[in-house]
Amino acid sequence: MLISHHGMSLGLIEIRRRFPLSLKGAKLSQLIHISQKLGFSTRPLRLDMNDLGKLRLPCILHWDMNHFVVLAKTAQAKVTIFDPAVGERKLTYEEVSKHFTGVALELTPSADFKPHKAAPSVSARQLTGPIHGLWRALSQILLLSIALQVFVVLAPFFMQWVVDQVLVSADRDLLVVLGLGFGLALLLQVAIGLLRGWSVVYLSSRLGLQWMGNVFAHLLRLPLDFFEKRHLGDITSRMGSVQTIQRTLTTSFVEALIDGLMAVVTLALMLFYSWKLALVTVLAVVLYLAIRAVAYRPVRDRTEQQLVAGAKQQTHLLESLRGIQSLKVAGQESLRRSTYDNLMVDTINQDVRLAHMGLGFNSASQIVFGIERIAVIWIGALLALQSVFSVGMLIAYLAYKDQFAGRMAALIDKWIEFRMLRLHGERLADIVLTPPKDDRGQPELPPPVDSRIQIEGLSFRYADGEPWVLEDCSLTVEAGESVAIVGGSGCGKTTLVKLILGLLPPTAGTISIGGVDIRKAGPRNVRSIIGAVMQDDQLFAGSIADNISFFDTDGDQARVESAARLAAIHDEIVAMPMGYHGLIGDMGSSLSGGQKQRIILARALYRNPKLLVLDEATSHLDVMKERLVNDAVRQLDLTKVIIAHRPETIASADRVLVMEQGRIVQELRPQPPATAEPVPEPA
Repeated sequence: MLISHHGMSLGLIEIRRRFPLSLKGAKLSQLIHISQKLGFSTRPLRLDMNDLGKLRLPCILHWDMNHFVVLAKTAQAKVTIFDPAVGERKLTYEEVSKHFTGVALELTPSADFKPHKAAPSVSARQLTGPIHGLWRALSQILLLSIALQVFVVLAPFFMQWVVDQVLVSADRDLLVVLGLGFGLALLLQVAIGLLRGWSVVYLSSRLGLQWMGNVFAHLLRLPLDFFEKRHLGDITSRMGSVQTIQRTLTTSFVEALIDGLMAVVTLALMLFYSWKLALVTVLAVVLYLAIRAVAYRPVRDRTEQQLVAGAKQQTHLLESLRGIQSLKVAGQESLRRSTYDNLMVDTINQDVRLAHMGLGFNSASQIVFGIERIAVIWIGALLALQSVFSVGMLIAYLAYKDQFAGRMAALIDKWIEFRMLRLHGERLADIVLTPPKDDRGQPELPPPVDSRIQIEGLSFRYADGEPWVLEDCSLTVEAGESVAIVGGSGCGKTTLVKLILGLLPPTAGTISIGGVDIRKAGPRNVRSIIGAVMQDDQLFAGSIADNISFFDTDGDQARVESAARLAAIHDEIVAMPMGYHGLIGDMGSSLSGGQKQRIILARALYRNPKLLVLDEATSHLDVMKERLVNDAVRQLDLTKVIIAHRPETIASADRVLVMEQGRIVQELRPQPPATAEPVPEPA
């Protein structure tokens, strides 16, 4: 907001790309760093409420101890705040004191500051990806719609001829001819309308399949940190914008073209009848257009607030469903429900505010066009009394006038709807304009010849200004070696594994597998020799065999069973009623924690990997099952990197690397576990 005020129009997506942050947010020091990089001089301040009017505006205020807002204007009684969470707010000084923490940041363009023009608007093609057959289908629908409008234009002539010709001359034969002619036209109109309706349904369904498929495919290609920096409900809410944009670009787009065409045709006919009467209707349309244009910004802000409130409600719902066990154990269902009720009330309140605006527009439309209709009938009656109009002409003119007014009102509403697309486009652009981090653009390379891991000077942090998770970390794992990495929680073990797998990009340093730098070769080419079990890995709805083979269309049942035996889960699967064909429910809800963990391990082993990465892969197993798994894995001729805390798993490794504060600080050789003395049975 601040840099836009000073002439540097960088969108939020571009700012995030240049200065990535984590879901934890930003500190004042990070805002200062970003501002200075963009060419601003910064002045952080701590002040009292009495000094608020002395700040150089606009400036940034720390708000509610959890986010920042822009102070835009201070007046005698009220303060104007732009809050990213809710938009523009005008608050009294007493209300401001409840939120303002006393910390402010002034920004001033420095000598290094360079204005930046706004980037071009996001095009529909950028949002949709390639859509096949769109223009052909739209052209067919447009032609059918134009054919329908011909009958709409002819309909008023029927009334005019009946009144002016049939009733005046009492010509029954002419009435029969007119009735039959317009009856046949009606049947043709219904047939064309039905064909057009089928075409719209076909286009909408086809466009929906292609578009949603394109967006979902792109979403799956985004890097892991994209999902780690966003709430799940927010992502699903942005995906929901696809339907809104799709509906507007298909049905509403065609309707807008037809409304515009019909408005021109009916206006020409109205001018042919009487330019004076037409002027009254045109003035009414201009007045309604002015009302909608003035009210556009409030409607847009309310719509954005409604979308944000709905996303928060969706996030809370998904979190509650996924954490239902924790809620029940803690007995906090009522607290969670009350929070959800508050979020739901916020969403409903935004819906109600939007509905109130809609009612206001309907009322304004009824008033404007109601007065216009009275005026037109009044003036038209005077013209009929003066014999300028016949009664049939007046009836026909009123029909054309109603069509013109209705079409123009609908066209104005469509114009507002198309402008509102920018809001949905900006939300969807957060997904579709985020560049994927996979290696589709890279050539397919053969997998590395061996699984030796070489890590040199590896450093990583999630965002600038955040503490280093890994810093100058180096280690080597020889091919066929089993290495356990141990250390306290938060020392960087899991992050190291994600870097080895290519799920996160290193901030500095290199990772090579089989002598191949994974950043140059592309993680996809390297992952073909890797099997991994992560702490938060999930199962998917389907059969046990499907989950072990990861829904491989050419799944090998023998390999599935072999992997299950290595993971010490085969006997338990066979004992189940449906065996390997048994369904495991959403995210493995029908299995115990140990069973899920071993099925995920079997899934990793099914790949016949050369490198096996295990992050607490046996944490849910009892000692006996853990020993069986460790013995089976130890016998495999592959390289193993094991993150573990339990002595049994650590003892199964050839080497143990101790990690502290993101570095390897010690190397140990594990001692084989002592054999317990047999306990003599009592006599």
